[in-house]
Amino acid sequence: MREFSLPALYEVPTDGNLTDLIRRNASQHPDVAVMGRKVAGVWTDVTAKQFLAEVRGAAKGLIAAGVEPGDRVALLSRTRYEWVLLDFAIWSAGAVTVPVYETSSPEQIQWILGDSAASLALVESAAHAESVESVRASLPALKGVRQIEDDAVARLTAAGAEVTDELLDERMSAANADDIATIVYTSGTTGRPKGCVLTHRAFFAECGNVVERLKPLFRTGECSVLLFLPAAHVFGRLVEVASVMAPIKLGCVPDIKNLTDELAAFRPTLVLGVPRVFEKVYNSARAKAQADGKGKIFDKAAHTAIAYSRALGTPQGPSFGLRVKHKVFDKLVFSKLRAVLGGRGEYAISGGAPLGERLGHFFRGIGFTVLEGYGLTESCAATAFNPWDRQKIGTVGQPLPGSVVRIADDGEVLLHGEHIFSGYWQNEAATAEALADGWFHTGDIGTLDEDGYLAITGRKKEILVTAGGKNVAPAVIEDRIRAHALVAECMVVGDGRPFVGALVTLDEEFLTRWAVEHGKPADSTAASLRDDADLLAEVQRAIDDGNAAVSKAESVRKFRVLNSQFTEEAGHITPSLKLKRNVVAKDFADEIEAIYHA
Repeated sequence: MREFSLPALYEVPTDGNLTDLIRRNASQHPDVAVMGRKVAGVWTDVTAKQFLAEVRGAAKGLIAAGVEPGDRVALLSRTRYEWVLLDFAIWSAGAVTVPVYETSSPEQIQWILGDSAASLALVESAAHAESVESVRASLPALKGVRQIEDDAVARLTAAGAEVTDELLDERMSAANADDIATIVYTSGTTGRPKGCVLTHRAFFAECGNVVERLKPLFRTGECSVLLFLPAAHVFGRLVEVASVMAPIKLGCVPDIKNLTDELAAFRPTLVLGVPRVFEKVYNSARAKAQADGKGKIFDKAAHTAIAYSRALGTPQGPSFGLRVKHKVFDKLVFSKLRAVLGGRGEYAISGGAPLGERLGHFFRGIGFTVLEGYGLTESCAATAFNPWDRQKIGTVGQPLPGSVVRIADDGEVLLHGEHIFSGYWQNEAATAEALADGWFHTGDIGTLDEDGYLAITGRKKEILVTAGGKNVAPAVIEDRIRAHALVAECMVVGDGRPFVGALVTLDEEFLTRWAVEHGKPADSTAASLRDDADLLAEVQRAIDDGNAAVSKAESVRKFRVLNSQFTEEAGHITPSLKLKRNVVAKDFADEIEAIYHA
């Protein structure tokens, strides 16, 4: 199939903007908890009426600070309650939010604030403020910096006390659906980040149709979601706006180090994550079972869960014997795993990279269905996702209702719909290229099946061509290899080479466990074990699993274990964990050469 579309389930208001949502919630659901925030270490509810009042207070402060309609306001912070509050306050002041990753370097901050001509920067910490101040001389449009950890919200609210309700109401109603809501800078695997212009219409079309299509996951007064992804990423914004649109209770976690504890305390019904989160849950559970001498039981339970899930997709369903085994393992293993994820959830949504069929079936088999989706910053997050009632594991689902997915002659995925960005900020050439012929050209390669389910097979620009002329899409095999507990990252190489090779980094957490279990020193590092025969054999098992997914010509023949990780600080990965292949190839050129000349 070359093209597929679904009718819209939500009609975008022509004269509205996203602040209408919080006003509607306060009017229709005044006492419903729409936010959860940490107060003295305890999760506390914030009602729709309270949230609107806090947003109005902060918005008045922004107006008093000189923020004019259409001004760009930078928001640089970890994911926290104040992020959501200030995002809606910026919109309420009639301005445009420019999110900045909290891990951004001064040079990146300079580029984003300078390119967007931000008039105000709202930052989280003193360190963030210092980063902004270090480049402020080159930011003539920047009039001020406010710090969240220095009571920015309270200070703004106090400063805006003289701003009238009438002026604020006028500002809140000024923008229409086609006005800019936010400029989200792509994390950029190559070159400078580009500012994706997303309108209020794009968010309405995106979130309205997601909420309608996944209605059982967004029941007001019953459902809740814990956001631990970066709010600066468009996937995080989807969660934020969709939660407010439903509305359901939204909690924000700035640090995932204690994610298990936060899940247990907040007990969300819906979890949003990237594949690495779900891989960690699985690998941690398996490692714990092995440490407790229950590894064989866990493996049998996992096998049962996968078999059970696969059987759910057949006309006859699971056999009687499989149902009995599943029930036994549900008491012994599955219920404990669901408890780790909060105990109330039945669904999760995963994006950013392929989850893999094995993990997809495993989680559905334990009673915690992970619905895969696909999208880009330019598509305001999800442009395809698996419906809750008709999941096809191994695909990223059907198009967002009201949109169209087309497969070009060369296999590229093309998109059309109200959720698509309106262009790159002040970059006409890039906009014209990306939106050629009225379709957004994603750069991804994919296929559509007879039911309109999309599968992504690789990136157009990342296709490797070996010396023998074989085209290789790295994503397929990399994702399989990366699923191994011991592997942190994997980058396939081989462009113009006689065969395909791979660079592999080790997961530091699991390396320690593996070392102890295999009689190695507990303080072993990647550098000390990279030539260890046992470790190389274990990595080879991951390679073999990856090779099973591809043809012989595409399979990895040789690999190198690296001493260090691919890090954001070193420029190897983006904040959304995408590999910057050109940087990795340059920094590890000697290691790549060793694959072919060792």
